[in-house]
Amino acid sequence: MAELPNFLAAINLLAEEKNLPRDTVVETVEAALAAAYKRDYSDKDQEARAELNQETSQIRIFISRAIVPDDDVDNDHLQIGLSEAKKIDKDAKVGTEEEPEMLETEVELPGDFGRVAAQTAKQVIIQRLREAEREIIFTEYSDKEGMVLNGNVQRVEGNMVYVDLGKATGILFSSEQIPGERYYTGQRLKVYVLRVEQATRGPQIVLSRANGGLVKHLFELEVPEIEAGTVEIVNIAREAGVRSKVAVRSYAAGVDAVGTFVGGRGSRVQAVMGELGEEKIDIIPYADEVETYIANALSPTKVAQVELHEDDKKAIVRVPEDQLSLAIGKQGQNVRLAAKLTTWNIDIVSTDESRVEAVAEAAEAVSDNQEEALIQAVESATEAEAEGDANAGVDALSGQEPA
Repeated sequence: MAELPNFLAAINLLAEEKNLPRDTVVETVEAALAAAYKRDYSDKDQEARAELNQETSQIRIFISRAIVPDDDVDNDHLQIGLSEAKKIDKDAKVGTEEEPEMLETEVELPGDFGRVAAQTAKQVIIQRLREAEREIIFTEYSDKEGMVLNGNVQRVEGNMVYVDLGKATGILFSSEQIPGERYYTGQRLKVYVLRVEQATRGPQIVLSRANGGLVKHLFELEVPEIEAGTVEIVNIAREAGVRSKVAVRSYAAGVDAVGTFVGGRGSRVQAVMGELGEEKIDIIPYADEVETYIANALSPTKVAQVELHEDDKKAIVRVPEDQLSLAIGKQGQNVRLAAKLTTWNIDIVSTDESRVEAVAEAAEAVSDNQEEALIQAVESATEAEAEGDANAGVDALSGQEPA
């Protein structure tokens, strides 16, 4: 038994600095001391266990050896003869190669074990603590996937932004940033936890400012009716930094879902837009009827007709000529977001084009009718002519002048 008076103070310090449970640090120290004993005084294949008394700072090492017949002992570190084993445990017996009987005994530690163990275990302890810290961080933040956290910009390196989340640092890649948004050290941000991955250098927490989940969380902060269950966000389509469409519905009679999200004089939606760098947000009333939902999603466009093709989940939307550019939006943004929001493929068609097509179809029908009438007239004339020739022959035979 060896005494390590400085270990308890070091354990308390490490637990506080690393924000780790004290028991985790103690387990790590015990594993490191067992490894140190095997390295310097035993065999690397030896099964060793360390116990650190947290009151007296005393360390005890226990080793496990397989019980074998006395004549079969080849390695004193790994095996113990049956006769010697019975001196320790009268019920000891020899096992089999597949299932050997093990005997655990406490070893007498050399006088310098405290010093040697401390030196040898130092790096192991640091490594194990780092691993334990990483595991705790991974476990804690993997449970936060899909949530929004507050953080401070720690540093900016090229296109990547590192955000201090308190116990860990998250990464904001350029693809997850709001286009045109500037970041600087110390800046406070709300970030969406996209995913948590276990990497070689520890857990990697990937953050996002461009995900639609951030918009949803911001509305949850501004609209208490969401938590109450009165209104709900059905879906969100977003092009970060430019425009978002948010489909909402109400579950309470007399409650206007759109008005609830917009707020008095637009206060609620403006608060969300302010957090997103003045990104435009359209609040869309959800409808169970697909035609109505698609028409609403194309807001502020006035839709004349929606024609659904269920087989390929395609919708042909007819709008007045003067609404065509508004329906499509700048670089197709409005129709693109509407399609994403409703999950339907949307084609925009002008009602004027529809009328041209109708006229063409009618003209084609008239042309077909005229052609058919002409053919019938020719056939009638041919039949009449043939009938006239036949009558003339009959008159000649009878000696009468043809009529």
